[in-house]
Amino acid sequence: MPMCPAPKRDRTQRMTSPSDKRASGNPAKQAQIDLTVKQQREQKRQEKLAEYQKQVAKRRRGKLVWWVVGSAASLAVIGLVVASFAFAPAPAPSYQAGNSTGADVQGVQTFENRSDHVQGAVQYEQTPPAGGPHNPYWLNCGVYTEPQANENAVHSLEHGAIWITYDPERVDQAGIDALKAVMPSSYALLSPYPGMDTPVAVSAWNHQLKVDDPTDPRIKDFFTEFWRSQNAPEPNAACSGAIDGPGKA
Repeated sequence: MPMCPAPKRDRTQRMTSPSDKRASGNPAKQAQIDLTVKQQREQKRQEKLAEYQKQVAKRRRGKLVWWVVGSAASLAVIGLVVASFAFAPAPAPSYQAGNSTGADVQGVQTFENRSDHVQGAVQYEQTPPAGGPHNPYWLNCGVYTEPQANENAVHSLEHGAIWITYDPERVDQAGIDALKAVMPSSYALLSPYPGMDTPVAVSAWNHQLKVDDPTDPRIKDFFTEFWRSQNAPEPNAACSGAIDGPGKA
């Protein structure tokens, strides 16, 4: 049986490319395809814009957080600085060394005492003592919470220090704080002294003031007149580097 020849291919027929798949001979359908492509492009554009806006908002929030944190930290530092000034202890008062002018401080008693060095206990003419024979080693100046040996404290008076003593049965903590407040940073002693005939006594070499009130303004006048007086036997000798008594604060 004779073979039928294969049908000839139409020369006008061509292969379709992927881009042609979106094309349509139908104008309405083609318009729908074109609209879909535009919508996809617009959706991608909107997604990119939304992501950009999200990143911008995130950076703004980060800057705001750091600004708030930085401002809070700055305020905290300022608060600490202000508090350090507001709650810092008041500086110790200062007096002019050797500033004795001969002013008459009411109630001050004056004595004549020897200044020789001795060993052992000494019977003093004043209670507390305001001079006299004393131990070769002086008591280091400062605040003490326990009674001190007379013989060492008197040696400190010889160097120009002032010794504040108080009866612990009659002076409370507020009174002790008031006495501390008039003390300079050096050449001053503070210690309890049980059995005194007044609540407070302030002693320099050969001078003494006894008062009932720890806030008596004459205590400060006494320091002004007799602190590191050049009339002491050894006015420029040290008030440190010797003995720390019990209860040194």
